[in-house]
This record gives sequence, C-alpha cells and structure tokens, in this order.
Amino acid sequence: MNNFDIPATMRAISQDILGGPEVLREVELPVPQPGPSEILVRVRATALNPTDWKHRAVSGLFLPAPPFVLGWDVAGEVVATGYGVTVFAPGDEVFGMLPYPYGHGAAAEYVTGPARAFARKPINLNHVEAAAIPLAALTAYQALVDTAKVRAGQRVLVHAAAGGVGHFAVQIAKSRGAYVIGTASAPNHPFLRELGVDEVIDYRTTDFTTAIRDVDVVVDPLGMESVLNSVRTVRPGGIVVSLLPCDAALLSAEAEKCSVRAVVMLVEADHAGMQALADMAAEGALRPAIAGTFPLAEAAKAHALGDTGRTVGKLVLTVP
Repeated sequence: MNNFDIPATMRAISQDILGGPEVLREVELPVPQPGPSEILVRVRATALNPTDWKHRAVSGLFLPAPPFVLGWDVAGEVVATGYGVTVFAPGDEVFGMLPYPYGHGAAAEYVTGPARAFARKPINLNHVEAAAIPLAALTAYQALVDTAKVRAGQRVLVHAAAGGVGHFAVQIAKSRGAYVIGTASAPNHPFLRELGVDEVIDYRTTDFTTAIRDVDVVVDPLGMESVLNSVRTVRPGGIVVSLLPCDAALLSAEAEKCSVRAVVMLVEADHAGMQALADMAAEGALRPAIAGTFPLAEAAKAHALGDTGRTVGKLVLTVP
C-alpha cells in the first residue's frame, strides 16, 4: 500500500565499468517496486563505506560486473509497503542496511529492501547521522556483541579506531564496560579520547605487538598482516575478529599456537541489531562522526575523498 505520489523514474549513481571515482555517473532508472515483505524508501541520505570504493574499482569481489548502483546504508521515509509488511507504514522514518553484499543500490532517490532490515530512525538523529550508522555500526556490533560476546572488565583492542567501523566499535565496547585500546595516528588521538578510549597507540611510531598484552578481544579491519600480529597480543582463550578476508588456514594455525580463537566475519542485515543500535543512539550512547557530506550528484567527489583512507568517521551523500 502507499499514500504517496511516487514517480516512475529516479536519479541514481551508477557505473558501466570498474575504475576510479570518475566512472561514477548520474543516471535515470525506474523506481523499484516493493515485493512481499519489502518496503520502498524515499532515500534522504546514504553513507559510504570502504566496500563501496573497493567494489567500484576492483573485480572479483562479491558483485558481478557493472553496471550497478552501489550503496548499502539507507536513511529515509517509507513511501510504500509490499505484501505482508506489518512493522512499518508509509510515512515512517527509518534507517537500515540493505542485505550485504547483494542488496546494494542505496545511492539513489528510492530503494527497496526487506522491512526487517530496518529500524525506526531515532528522533534525536537527522537523516545524515542515521545514514552513517548501519553498515559500520552493525559490523562493530556483530563483531563485539554477537561474535566476541564482550563483557564488562574485558580488554578490547580496536584497530583503525577513528575509522568508520572503529569509532563505533569503541563506543559499543565502552557501553558494555570494556577497557578499550585503540590504534590510530597521533592527530586522531584527541577524538578517540573524547569517545572514551582508555589507551591510544600511535601505529606510526609504536609496534602494538610490543606495547599491548593480555587482550581479550581484537576487532581488526586492516587485513592479514595486522590480524596475525594481533593474535600475539591476545590472552589464551581470547578472540580476534577479522573484518577482511584472510588466509583461513594460516590464521587458524597461528591462533591455535597461541590458544586463541580467530574468526573472519561478514556483516549481515539484522533487525535486532539495528534496533539495538537505534536504542543506543536514542540514549546518546552511540553517535556517528561525520567526515563530510556531499549531494548525491557529487558522489565521485565523496569517493575520491574515501579513496585517501584518511577520513575520520563516515562520508554521507544527501538526497534532496
């Protein structure tokens, strides 16, 4: 059902080939229709994540060859519901993550997705702030809460703690009573202390493997070398959660030698997780850092900034 005047076509950011930000272009596409258990959302903002620029540029990842519309983070307004949807109605303001990786398409004026991939937008967040949360914060939540089951008093090491996933991981770990150690370059240390990081390591000047010991949980978005080194900082019985693909056999062998558990995690769409994040945000326990905002038509500029790997927090595209 719907009570809105929905156009036949919409603007979206697409690409026909892989490459740099210059391959992105604004196109006109049909507005999708919600299927059973789906909602149609008028997108007000969509955030970018490293997976966006990687899929834009590199073949052999999860998606088939272009053309495609990237984007997984959504904040906006429900304008229509498909058959069987009971949790939302037209007019509801929502935010969520489209099912990763194949549910992409958020860099557009309208998008469909499973109703239960979304939660109601907290009233204390605007659409830009809400859009910045889903993929990165869900990744952190599923790594720390669902996978590592972090609890009060544990020592948690968060690599790239000022980044998209990292700054959410810090807040989630602190909300559960953990002692948090974060790695970041020196200019980002004040930001991390504001978030509540207990101990900050400058990865440019300090070898964290010699500075840190007896960690219970590591969240690592950096890759194989960092994950292997992180195993050596964890106490027996602790866990390392890698957020990037790794050589599973090599990682398992290293972890076994140290009596440590090591896993590779891929974020999943998750209504319960989104609701938990919504509750945290509503209570002021979770706040996104916005590195910059760009109108949808300037997606290439946002991608170029993301490519530098030097942003603090999240980049967000706004859809007027």
